[in-house]
Amino acid sequence: MALRESPLRAAHAASGATFTEFGGWEMPVEFESIHTEHASVRESVGKFDVSHMGEIEVSGPDAAALLDRLTTNDVTALDPGTAQYAMITDSRGTILDDTVVYRLPEWHDTGYLFVPNAGHDGETTTRWESHREEWALDATVENRTDDYAMIAVQGPDAAALLAGAVGDPGAGDVRELPRFGTTGETIADAACLVSRTGYTGEDGFEVVAPAREAGPVWDALDCQPCGLGARDTLRIEMGFLLSGQDFDPEENPRTPYEADVAFAVDLGTEFVGRDALARAKDTGVAERLVGFALDERGVPRAGYDIVDPDDADGTIADGAAPGSTTAESTTVGGEVIGTVTSGTVSPTLGEPIGLGYVPIEYAKPGTEIAVAIRGEPKEARVRATPFVDG
Repeated sequence: MALRESPLRAAHAASGATFTEFGGWEMPVEFESIHTEHASVRESVGKFDVSHMGEIEVSGPDAAALLDRLTTNDVTALDPGTAQYAMITDSRGTILDDTVVYRLPEWHDTGYLFVPNAGHDGETTTRWESHREEWALDATVENRTDDYAMIAVQGPDAAALLAGAVGDPGAGDVRELPRFGTTGETIADAACLVSRTGYTGEDGFEVVAPAREAGPVWDALDCQPCGLGARDTLRIEMGFLLSGQDFDPEENPRTPYEADVAFAVDLGTEFVGRDALARAKDTGVAERLVGFALDERGVPRAGYDIVDPDDADGTIADGAAPGSTTAESTTVGGEVIGTVTSGTVSPTLGEPIGLGYVPIEYAKPGTEIAVAIRGEPKEARVRATPFVDG
């Protein structure tokens, strides 16, 4: 099957970007270098093409009710022009995806927009339509992913840059927009939806523009272009989840409590999976996602074993392979207690960091653990996230 392409794909190729497959899309992974792009966001401002994210509009009398029953946060609490982070769970409380739900400004002709992750727009639209019919709700669900481009402008100088690019400010100065606030603005003569949201930990905005007008909007946001490589290192430094990697309903099923995103769950609403999560909250979890930092050289990668440092003897078990994730094929002579889900060498800190699931008794910051890297146990320590100040 052919990969989907951003409406900005030709512009990125002309800029010399290198590309990668991600969630069924061909997207730029790097323009100049990951370190340069990462630093631009932490120190000034950078822009990302995130058009691979889904955009699904929900409208009609029962739009709020449908969204409220299919996401874990309280959609009815949203005022026009505000947004919230939420999870999408199944009846077991397992995370299917995470999302941002927007209640669109009053002037907009639809009620809500929500953004599933790359490659999930089709299945999520089907899920919404199926439950709409099951519950006999009056709501229109439209997958608008191919109609829009999404551009993230992130960094301490993002507000100033965006304010300079806006023509005829619609609802006032974008610099005054609150976090998770949403408004409409004109950029390069295109009517855009602008929200103060992002995935880097820095101040920033996400701009939704008509796909056919994406090129001029991208050019008007004149700053360092950044690819998915820097987006990944930035989000790991913040401890942000990546769908399909830090949780996956098939390969790594997790609840919001295990994934440490309980703040996105409102048990006062009647969403799918609510009862299972209420029970999980009462009983507690056996494992939880934590951040960690290595105390010695090495790069923690997704799939590497986390082991008990008191048992690790530095030897490779018979028949083991680096990156093994089963206790039966331990890569070091110690008890496997967990698995790395994300890892990198932090460009900001200059040290190896990562995320992974460990038993709750190992989850306290400061706890010593070890990560098996190429058959050797590397000393590490659980650390609170974010790793850097956002």
